Amino acid sequence: MSSTPALRPRVVVIGAGIVGCSLADELTARGWTDVTVLEQGPLPAPGGSTSHAPGLVFQTSPSRTLAAFARYTVEKFSSLQVDGVSCFDQVGGLELATTPERLAELHRRAGYATAWGIRGEIVGADRCKELWPLIDRSVVLGGFHTPDDGLARAVLAARAQLDRATGRGARFLERHTVTGIEQAEGRVTAVVTDRGTFPADHVVSAAGFWGPVIGRTAGIDVPLQPLAHQYARTRPLPDLAGAEAEASKPILRFQDRDLYFREHHDRIGIGSYAHRPLPVDPFAVLPYDAARARGMEMPSSYPFTEEDWAPSWEDCRRLLPALRATEIEEGFNGVFSFTPDGMPVLGESRQLRGFWLAEAVWVTHSAGVAKAVAEWMVDGRASVDLHECDLTRFEDAQRSPAYVRERGSQQFVEVYDVLHPLQPMEHPRPLRVSPFHARQERLGAYFLEGGGWERPHWYEANAPLVDSLGPLPERDAWSARHWSPVVAAEARATRERVALYDMTPLRRLEVTGAGALSFLQRMTSNNLRKKPGAVTYTLLLDESGGVRSDLTVARLAPDRFQVGANSPADLDRLLRYAPRDVHIRDITSGTCCIGVWGPLARDLVQPLTRDDFSHEGFGYFRAKETYIGHVPVTAMRLSYVGELGWELYTTADLGLRLWDTLWEAGRAHGVIAAGRSAFNSLRLEKGYRSWGTDMTDEHDPYEAGLGFAVRMDKDGFVGQDALQGLAARTPARRLTALLLDDPAAVVLGKEPVHVDGTPAGYVTSAAYGYTLGRCVAYAWLPALPAGTGVHVDYFGEKIPATVCDEPLFDPEMNRIRR
Repeated sequence: MSSTPALRPRVVVIGAGIVGCSLADELTARGWTDVTVLEQGPLPAPGGSTSHAPGLVFQTSPSRTLAAFARYTVEKFSSLQVDGVSCFDQVGGLELATTPERLAELHRRAGYATAWGIRGEIVGADRCKELWPLIDRSVVLGGFHTPDDGLARAVLAARAQLDRATGRGARFLERHTVTGIEQAEGRVTAVVTDRGTFPADHVVSAAGFWGPVIGRTAGIDVPLQPLAHQYARTRPLPDLAGAEAEASKPILRFQDRDLYFREHHDRIGIGSYAHRPLPVDPFAVLPYDAARARGMEMPSSYPFTEEDWAPSWEDCRRLLPALRATEIEEGFNGVFSFTPDGMPVLGESRQLRGFWLAEAVWVTHSAGVAKAVAEWMVDGRASVDLHECDLTRFEDAQRSPAYVRERGSQQFVEVYDVLHPLQPMEHPRPLRVSPFHARQERLGAYFLEGGGWERPHWYEANAPLVDSLGPLPERDAWSARHWSPVVAAEARATRERVALYDMTPLRRLEVTGAGALSFLQRMTSNNLRKKPGAVTYTLLLDESGGVRSDLTVARLAPDRFQVGANSPADLDRLLRYAPRDVHIRDITSGTCCIGVWGPLARDLVQPLTRDDFSHEGFGYFRAKETYIGHVPVTAMRLSYVGELGWELYTTADLGLRLWDTLWEAGRAHGVIAAGRSAFNSLRLEKGYRSWGTDMTDEHDPYEAGLGFAVRMDKDGFVGQDALQGLAARTPARRLTALLLDDPAAVVLGKEPVHVDGTPAGYVTSAAYGYTLGRCVAYAWLPALPAGTGVHVDYFGEKIPATVCDEPLFDPEMNRIRR
């Protein structure tokens, strides 16, 4: 068989739940009609999560991507019918607040809805009572009403899409259990079942909580943890007697007690996340017929655990007094999927080309996920940013079964929790630490976590410096979480003296080989054909010109480069395209990095080395391999805080010696250790972008303000054709710098931005700029001239802000280049 897919690709989808059926529909609609969907259970309800799903579709999410998935799911399912019955009841949604903290959270969720284009409004307790007459008005403070949310009839929607896909040529085969995945030369070739073998150019695992089982047959690990979730139905309620419609009231969420409610004619269905996590081993889930033989309704329906239900039942009766006159008629523990970060797992495996995952997908997002995966397969990219869902996003340290189980279980616990955007999980920590960790602990580091790394955000040892700052703007309770006035002191010390920053968690790749230069030239947008010692900021684009990542590439020798990257996806992409004469290695874990930044950085570093660290001897965006004291380092003159300084890299075993050497030498210069919070403030003052937050592959370099990193005159790089002519146009939208007008105001990111009273965009990154005395926010907005007034919606308050030219701090670059 050829090592590349046929022109008319044969696709086998494993799983005929809502995701598999949606994907078959989306693929066949795009002309890929040779689609076979294999299902181990009977159709149309094969016994997975789809078969028992209560069907709630709430579109609002902190994730713009999940919101887009849910919006498409509502749009699509609203258009589907089977035998005259709609696949979606647009009854709306209502989230209740019974505490001031929850009411504030609902205002924040209303901001997400506005930012992502979803209709919704904060309503008072009286309006909540109108929408849901059964609630006890006295316990409710307010609510968030979303009129376009509703109930998906998941099995019916699967059937509707099955019928459409079948009409275009797809086939659905029930009671086919997958036993193996055949492969040759690193590509899938067929799916083996207990009833025959099916040749394939592409295989998609849409098996739900069986995903890890299918993954194992292909040699691919799937970081997914199934958990059981309680769902119960009451006996008939007199208050609902005579109900003709299946549901007429909004789906109701009582998140303060981890509960949700929906109508089933004259009964109420209740789901609870309040109980202990109930993890399920996907390899122990029974096949359909074996489950039925043991008295289970389906493999995904486990026995109801009464002891877990009792506290929730009391909470239900307090909110809905009508329930005091009834009992639970039936209940079950339904199994569905969680990942360590709560997001789906999507994409094609690099280890086994043609093997795709569409896993950990809830009904809420099913059609949107299917559309995105179909676009990815057929067109090479999705129309929505998928980096939060990419199967490569987890570090190796985050893929152990123990980690997936623990963090997946915690995701279940936190489904309805009020979570701060900086809030880290508590366990398992610490997992990954830099060589400086012991010194950081001694300095009172306040650690947050990212990618498994412990990351200092500030150091309590710097608290005495706060007294010299003068009064700082008082923060509200939300923006004061995971923040300290020490951050302001660290930012000031960086601007005035010198600070050490632990940059170890930033990904480092080594690219070597005879073809390394030509390969990197082809893969990135800037010109890397420079002499050894040059450092270049460049972009990793997709074929459509979207920004997949930004990279810092140092040419250390003719055939050796060090690449500063963002995520495991960057490594994965480079490995996918690397020719045989190019070798790529992730060196992050074996190395470390200290950023030495501030106007006294040269005074600190120069006495420690025989090399010339003057501006003339060591220019900006240059690299040298040298020694700092006894420690061999790769020094790069870079600064992402807008000050003079260097990034100093060495091996992990020498990291502690490097820290101590710099610390001891820095005492005479007032050196401090500074954390990520100060770093974020300083980099925003300077206008430096953060990939994945400020821009993604939905954005081209010019609208993202990164046109300087594109060299259209160099030969053939990925995305070049798509960028032709874009530099000369005026972008319809731009990543725009804003300064909040009120010196005391603070926003955190993802807030909607209003122009002339109308929602026009959303904030990406934001932090208080201590040098500027204002909060800095970057936002995607229509192209607006500097000086334009806008408003940022923060918890329902419209905060005035002004569009500014950038960079806001040191636009002449005098402080870095000296």
